[in-house]
Amino acid sequence: MTFDVAIVGGGHGGAQAAIALRAAGFAGSIAIIGRETELPYERPPLSKEYLAQEKPFERLYLRPASYWAEKDITLLLGHTVTAVDADGHRLQCANGREITYGKLIWAAGGDPRTLPLPGADLPGVHCVRDREDVDAIMAELPGVQHVVVVGGGYIGLEAAAVLTKLGKQVVLLEALPRVLARVAGEALSAFYEADHRAHGVDLRTGQEIAGIEGQGRVSGVRLASDEVLPADMVIVGIGIAPCVEPLAKAGAETGNGVLVDAQCRTSLADIFAIGDCAAHANKFAGGAVIRLESVQNANDMATVVARTICGEAAHYEATPWFWSNQYDLKLQTVGLSAGHARTVLRGDPASRKFAVVYLDDAGRVMALDCINNARDYSHGRRLVELGVAVDPAVLADADRQLKEFIPVAVAAG
Repeated sequence: MTFDVAIVGGGHGGAQAAIALRAAGFAGSIAIIGRETELPYERPPLSKEYLAQEKPFERLYLRPASYWAEKDITLLLGHTVTAVDADGHRLQCANGREITYGKLIWAAGGDPRTLPLPGADLPGVHCVRDREDVDAIMAELPGVQHVVVVGGGYIGLEAAAVLTKLGKQVVLLEALPRVLARVAGEALSAFYEADHRAHGVDLRTGQEIAGIEGQGRVSGVRLASDEVLPADMVIVGIGIAPCVEPLAKAGAETGNGVLVDAQCRTSLADIFAIGDCAAHANKFAGGAVIRLESVQNANDMATVVARTICGEAAHYEATPWFWSNQYDLKLQTVGLSAGHARTVLRGDPASRKFAVVYLDDAGRVMALDCINNARDYSHGRRLVELGVAVDPAVLADADRQLKEFIPVAVAAG
């Protein structure tokens, strides 16, 4: 089979790349090659509304089946690409199928990291990455009372919130001294830790796990302290490993993902990479090479690649943003807070509506975490994009709207 553009990965990035190509007028043949047998669908609701059984899976599809046929986009589902021949412009699939391409967009994402511990492969130990993972969890839930969640990032916290709401007894274990340590400041971590505990989660930080116990199925989690926590189910949310091995073997330059330039090109001719697996120099990280695991990043990179393939001038410099729903809390984050010099709290966390603003060493706004505070998120986004410096004492006055600090010339424009 031969396609003008082959897209490896049927998640947000892969789907958006195909959608954006057609929107830009690309008339050539397009194929999306995905490991799963499902049509492209939203991933964030898996650990939120879908796990909570509040949203049926059919509502997660990014486009109906008819769309792909109408746009003449071939879906090769249930196909795993095992090798890339960059010189010959060929892909080899696990099922023996060979695919030839003109341009290749690698949007394979990542695989969940597993615990390198005895018992980690026991039945009842799960991750949350795709529909199959969450379906397996939901199928077991009626017989589950005690759940141990490993990992205090967004996935772990969201899963803990949903399972607590479903009446399960949840213990959450985080190896670092605080939850969300890699993505947020201490104030936000402390707020979420307190809120989860108030909802009944036994949240423990600084925890080392020695192993998973069970005979035929998980029954407990043994800590380094030798304490054994009862567990009818274990959910592991400790990040992902980017899926780039076929590209690496083909000679692509890698390093915590596959390295790409401002047009999302890899070091291999006619091969682009986008989304969770693409390591890129990000201006909001001071030019550091990073990977961003977000829908925003996947979609915006996909659009850049589509425009580039169509001969338009495009480069990736999108503003990073993220969100998380836990209990009645809607977290909206804009910018990247890593390396911040100080934080400013706007509002009272006890009111469950506030914002944490992150400033660099020159006093410029570099990121915001907004809890149930869409207004600060919206106006704060412009401050992040413009790198506006604001007096911290003035910034702390929650009665003053952030739009006051947007430069007049920009606001007028």
